[in-house]
Amino acid sequence: MKTTPTPLAADALMPAPPDPATLRQSARFWDKMARKYAAHPIADEAGYEASLRRTSELLTESDQVLEIGCGTGTTALRLAPRVRHLHATDVSPQMVAIAQEKLAATPMAQLDFAVLDAAGAARQAPQAYDVVLAFNVLHLLPDLDGGLGAVWQALRPGGLFLSKTPCVAEMNPLIPWVALPVARALGKAPPVHCFQGPALEAAIARHGFEVLAVERHATQGRDVRPYIVARKPYPAATVAEPVPAR
Repeated sequence: MKTTPTPLAADALMPAPPDPATLRQSARFWDKMARKYAAHPIADEAGYEASLRRTSELLTESDQVLEIGCGTGTTALRLAPRVRHLHATDVSPQMVAIAQEKLAATPMAQLDFAVLDAAGAARQAPQAYDVVLAFNVLHLLPDLDGGLGAVWQALRPGGLFLSKTPCVAEMNPLIPWVALPVARALGKAPPVHCFQGPALEAAIARHGFEVLAVERHATQGRDVRPYIVARKPYPAATVAEPVPAR
């Protein structure tokens, strides 16, 4: 599947940093959840492995890779051996601390972890990455458009954006309209964007990306986590005007 992009601005300015108070709130929530999150088993192990295989097929040993929302580092640790370098980031210091513990147990020179949001990673190294990974995080970004703009700025022309995102609006209506509000009121859930897959695809295309593929890898129940392969296009070639004959 290929979506023709309608870019916001191919050479947009660096996205503004998210509101610091919002980032601190998000970090506090995930800091409290970090140990429990790390101990929780993957619900669909076969689907997760399918996504890892697909991602591995799209990576090369020369790639410089950025992961946003890396959590406790499980995916980064699996993928890092396949690339030149993987810079894995998360807004939660506790999540990153757990990831660093895992890395210390299995050292890899080509992998590092840092406490950063997407905009911070883009400002730190603009157009430095061949691939940006965003797994199970786009629905949690305080500002989805700002996050997608940061991904655009972090990627080199021709770079790939690989994401797999829960589309909450595709779930049972009781989840977005009942369960989530109750959980948020009790402090058990963070703010969540409720969108469907086509809306997410449109948002990615609107930021200038070419959507190359949309896949569903789940092996249990209804798959509400589309795996999207998108590319930042190369700039259009400038063709010189012909010089009139004299």
